[in-house]
Amino acid sequence: MGEFDNLHQILLSLYDEMMPLCADMTGVAKGLAGLGALFYVAMRVWQSLARAEAIDVYPLLRPFALGLCILFFPTVVLGTMNSVLSPIVQGVHGILEEQTFDMNEYREQKDKLEYEALMRNPETAYLASDEEFDRQLDELGWSPSDLVTMTGMYMDRAAYNIKKSVRDWFRELLELMFAAAALIIDTLRTFFLVVLSILGPIAFAFSVWDGFHSTLSAWFSRYIQIYLWLPVSDLFSTILAKIQILMLRQDIERMQTDPNFSLDASDGVYIVFLIIGIVGYFTIPTVAGWIIQAGGGIGSYNKNIGTAGALGGSVAGAAAGNVAGRAGKLIKGTAGKVFKR
Repeated sequence: MGEFDNLHQILLSLYDEMMPLCADMTGVAKGLAGLGALFYVAMRVWQSLARAEAIDVYPLLRPFALGLCILFFPTVVLGTMNSVLSPIVQGVHGILEEQTFDMNEYREQKDKLEYEALMRNPETAYLASDEEFDRQLDELGWSPSDLVTMTGMYMDRAAYNIKKSVRDWFRELLELMFAAAALIIDTLRTFFLVVLSILGPIAFAFSVWDGFHSTLSAWFSRYIQIYLWLPVSDLFSTILAKIQILMLRQDIERMQTDPNFSLDASDGVYIVFLIIGIVGYFTIPTVAGWIIQAGGGIGSYNKNIGTAGALGGSVAGAAAGNVAGRAGKLIKGTAGKVFKR
């Protein structure tokens, strides 16, 4: 899945490349904020004069502070936010890389044990090794019983190869969908962050006006929540990788102690686990909303993305049943053709 890692890096560089566009919105935001500051200060000064009260200067500093944030928005606002939040992303990603390395190591060990288990049994060694298959064929003669045995070997090997190919293909398909779900979340996250960053000065300018003060807190909460999608996604991937490690450990222990252990059930559990992971990826926006609450359109988006996740799980489950049925028919058809010959 190195291609997906490159796409994630492209999305990260895309965010950095789009940040200079914030300066294009600064001019419009300055005019909007300046007009809002004029009405904001004039109204409060006029109220104090009309009531014969002393003018409270401290609340009047708010438009000027927001104006400074608009002038230096990429460095002061975005730079500070990203500097505070990036250690969270880096820390969680480091945990994910460690767990992924362990998972790959256990997977290689499991594949090696599976090959050794097949090679230890003379009745199944020819299924895993071409050399062993050729050797056993050379040992057979041309008597009717040897021809029957030879036909059975070809049939068993063809059925084993078809079953293994279908299993590997379906597993690769689900792994592709699994990686695609993570890429969808990262792409949407980058899109939302770019929009919030480029139009951030406009949001700060509107927050100067009376009646729009909540715009500032809403922008901060939404930016933080969406930024946390990536560490939450990495944390979810870490949990999935840890579960896979525990599953691989259990399979390795059973393969070492039980010579009759079958990997078919284990592969079925792994496929179901991938389907659960695909659906689980679409719950990441909801989990990020538990960390920091953001109102507005984010709540309805979480509902829509959850519906999409349920739909994706249904499609993956239907595909699993369809492929399993076709694989069974294909194996039966191949066996029937071999018998007819």
